[in-house]
Amino acid sequence: MRSVLPAPPPRDESGDVPGWVMITVMSAGIVALLTAFAGPTLGNMLEAALTSVGGG
Repeated sequence: MRSVLPAPPPRDESGDVPGWVMITVMSAGIVALLTAFAGPTLGNMLEAALTSVGGG
């Protein structure tokens, strides 16, 4: 005869922030900081690269 193990009790996660939400918010913050500090420089680099490829 096989013994059947009872199911574990459900976990109460109502107060926990899921890990993927925290990672998403942190990633958005990093992108915002990089854009604020390096945005103009990156824009100039992109414009120079497109100009050199376009021959203009």
